[in-house]
Amino acid sequence: MSFEKFAADYLARGLLKKQKIDFPEVAKLVSRAYKDIKTARANMAIDEGVAFSVAYMAMIHAARALMLAKGYRSSDGAQHKTAIEFVDKLLGADYRDLAEEFDRMRRKRNIFTYEVGAPISSTEADNAITSAARLVELIRSTIQKNNPQQEFDWDTNPD
Repeated sequence: MSFEKFAADYLARGLLKKQKIDFPEVAKLVSRAYKDIKTARANMAIDEGVAFSVAYMAMIHAARALMLAKGYRSSDGAQHKTAIEFVDKLLGADYRDLAEEFDRMRRKRNIFTYEVGAPISSTEADNAITSAARLVELIRSTIQKNNPQQEFDWDTNPD
């Protein structure tokens, strides 16, 4: 299914809504995603589960930036799942593995968040941070490539 058909279907089903493109907000979300990655790395020595969760949040912030840059936002109770599916359809088959990892992280984060004692290993957390950094950079470069006329003020190395 093409991205256009995906978007039309999700609009019709009420999973997406049209949203006015707001590039300053896009830049804030991307900057937040980079800050989340830095925060996740800093938390590795303290709590792998928190590091994993923050890495996942980096991905969600970047996904929302991509959606907003295309003029959409999630509009139902499954906003995270919709954001992941949006990223998958927009980035395409070349990045399907990354979208699938994003979805696995969503499920694992839910278990960690809502079920007491659900462990996350240091390997899982480290892999999550690596995947998050890869996705955030891919989304940032995709937004920039699709909007070359737009000047973005994003901080890719927040303090």
